[in-house]
Amino acid sequence: MRAPTGTQYPLALGPLTATVTQVAAGLRSLRHGDTDLTEPYPESATPPSGCGIVLVPWPNRVKDGAWDHDGTTRQLALTEPARSNAIHGLLRYRPYELVEHTASSVTQSAAIAPELGYPFVLDTTVRHQLTADGLTVTHTIVNQGVDAAPVAVGAHPYPKIGGVPTGELTVTVAAETHLDVDDRLNVVGESAVAGTRFDLRSGRPVADLQLDDGFADVPLVQGHEGGRAEHVIAAPDGRRIVVWGDEAFRYVQVYTSRTFATETASDVALAVEPMTAPANALNTGRGLRWLAPGESWTVSWGIRHLNFPA
Repeated sequence: MRAPTGTQYPLALGPLTATVTQVAAGLRSLRHGDTDLTEPYPESATPPSGCGIVLVPWPNRVKDGAWDHDGTTRQLALTEPARSNAIHGLLRYRPYELVEHTASSVTQSAAIAPELGYPFVLDTTVRHQLTADGLTVTHTIVNQGVDAAPVAVGAHPYPKIGGVPTGELTVTVAAETHLDVDDRLNVVGESAVAGTRFDLRSGRPVADLQLDDGFADVPLVQGHEGGRAEHVIAAPDGRRIVVWGDEAFRYVQVYTSRTFATETASDVALAVEPMTAPANALNTGRGLRWLAPGESWTVSWGIRHLNFPA
């Protein structure tokens, strides 16, 4: 029998272990010793609520699945039919090809051929690499076509600290701007987070939040080449998880799920989704990267653990 997510690639480095899947190049588990650092799901299951998947060549939603390309309306498949949107790119259900698998890393590739609503030719690779303090994920996109291609990258991790109900964790999101949405979760404007329920800059208990919201204007923390966007999940005992992205990841989606099958049935799951562009970027152009023929683009994000026992 074959797992719904295809081949499973185990990784290990010191106390860290991870499992990466062939389908969607997904992160199925990440652990420090016996402690989960992300929400796991069984090998026999599909990724619940997009858990761990790669979001390429666009993250989040495209309103009505339609966008304008040089005066031509392109129509994407409506992969979120309940809201009549296209969502999370073209690789969510795609098996990747193995490039390299070592004890602590795996590199996979997937090609994007011209298809409904997206007439471009791309090669993509994803490398998951365990490090001394966590996991680094590196994406490279190469335009193999004859026309400039619009691209963006997102990821869908659900950080957690095993043994502590996620509702008891505090999440800090440094973003200064909230992306306002309609009842179909399509962006209709933006507003400063200051003084609103969307201000997560000083930390909020996850149990108090009900979100499926995008944020922009994430400041960069210096000390790393080019700076990093950082979002922090903290336990009462001082342990922390940092979801980070390089200087390209100036947007983030925060989603609280109360239907995710967590280890405590009454608990909430928290997705912190680093993105290089926000929802509907194919229409607005915001954060979108246009790759010239033959051009490549590489970006990285990751998960760090702090104050965990050695």
